[in-house]
Parts: sequence; structure tokens; C-alpha cells
Amino acid sequence: MKLGTMVHLGDNVVQKIYDVKKLGFESFQLCCWNFNYFTEEWAEKINTATKETGLEISAVWCGWEGEACWDFVRGPMTLGIVPTYFREKRLANLKTGSDFTKMLGVTDMVTHMGFIPENPNTDEYRCVVEAVREIAEYCKANGQFLLFETGQETPITLKRTILTVGTGNLGINLDPANLLLYGKANPCDAVDIFGDFVRGVHAKDGEYPTDPRWLGEEKRIGDGRANFPVLIKKLKEHGYDGSLTIEREIDGDKQIEDIIYAKKFLEDIING
Repeated sequence: MKLGTMVHLGDNVVQKIYDVKKLGFESFQLCCWNFNYFTEEWAEKINTATKETGLEISAVWCGWEGEACWDFVRGPMTLGIVPTYFREKRLANLKTGSDFTKMLGVTDMVTHMGFIPENPNTDEYRCVVEAVREIAEYCKANGQFLLFETGQETPITLKRTILTVGTGNLGINLDPANLLLYGKANPCDAVDIFGDFVRGVHAKDGEYPTDPRWLGEEKRIGDGRANFPVLIKKLKEHGYDGSLTIEREIDGDKQIEDIIYAKKFLEDIING
């Protein structure tokens, strides 16, 4: 497995790519929520930097426009393509992201789809399936896989949705911390449900929620409940040999410190 981290697309993206190389990583996931950067000019700058550093872009993480509340109250109303109010605009956002991903020569694009309904017999679920199919077909025409970032739905609901959409180019970006933060699953058990649908992994840790309004708390790797020794073992058993992309959603020097710690923590498990 390769170790990588997140790079957020902004004016200093080239410097960030070189910083990732200095930290000794082999790959990164490129994340962007600002669609002004999805241009040929920025793609060329990024492609030059990756060529010079020898780093691999494991996936492009594509955001979307509009309100986003990362909680259990307004989250279902605002996140992803599930809310009908935002759906049309966000499908257009994801298609733009797919075109940019193609400019970078990357095969996997990741996003949060939102709180996918658990009940497959509702009109809401059927409409979400059709929306996912629309963007999946667009990605397929661009030679890409579309990956669901885990967290806002149970693993079996996510697997059901992938099989129901049925385009053959859907996969999962496993975020073990998100499965915990949203109270949806034990990450190690989720790997057994997902099987070979896992095409990307966020190396992130956390705790289950205790307040019904708010997500659980993200933690430094090893300080939460993700159990990375078992998780990595299970990923290997299911044939996963892609990148482990370290994600630490805090800012400042502490973020860099925790990323460096996580790199050593994961290396010890992989090589142990």
C-alpha cells in the first residue's frame, strides 16, 4: 500500500504538492470545493508538479456548491445530491469535476452523496438512484470511477445503492472515521460488507457520536476506535493495494504534526 495525504486545491497548490513530497509520501488526493480552479491552466500546473515530484494523484475529491451543514439536524437537508433543492446544480458541479479529473489523467473521482435513504421502496430513494446513475454515466464516458465517500449512510445501504445503480464504475472511498463519526458502522466490519468495491481509503480516526445533534469527534490516528491494525489486515484480505490517504481535519502546526505521526504509525503496521 502507498501512503499519501490530502492536498486542497488553491493558489498555493503547487507548493503543497512539493511539501507532500518532502514529507516522504508517494501519493495525494486532490480536494477542491472552488470550481474557479477547474481549468486547463490549473490542470497543467498540477500535472507539471506531479511529474516533477513523481507523486501520484490517487483520486480527485470533488465538492459541490451551496449550504453544507455537517451535523444530524441540517445535514440531511443540505449535503450531497440527496436534497432535491440542490440536486440539479450539484450534478452540474460533479460533471465539471469529472471533466477536470480527466484533464489530470486521474481515473477516480470522490464525493459525498449525502444521507442516502435507508428504505429502498421510497420515491426519494429511487430519485437518488437516478441522480447517481446520471453522474456515474457521465464519469464512465470520461473513463472514470465515481467513488462514494463513506459516512452518511450504513454500509449495506451504500452497497445496495451501488448494485441498484448498476453502471459498473461505482466504488467506495472508505473513511473509517466517518463511519464512526456518523454512528453508522464499525469500520473493520464495513470492509467485509464492501469487499472489492473499496478503491480508496482515508486514514482517519474518530469516535462514535454521543450527542444526537452532532457528529462524533475526529481523533489523531490511533487515538480513536478505527483499529487500523485490523482494518489494514482486512483490506489486504479483500485485495486492496491502493493508497492510504491520511486526512486530519484540523488546521495549523498540529495538523502537520499529526500527519507526520500518522505516517509513522501506518508504516509500522504495514511493515510490521
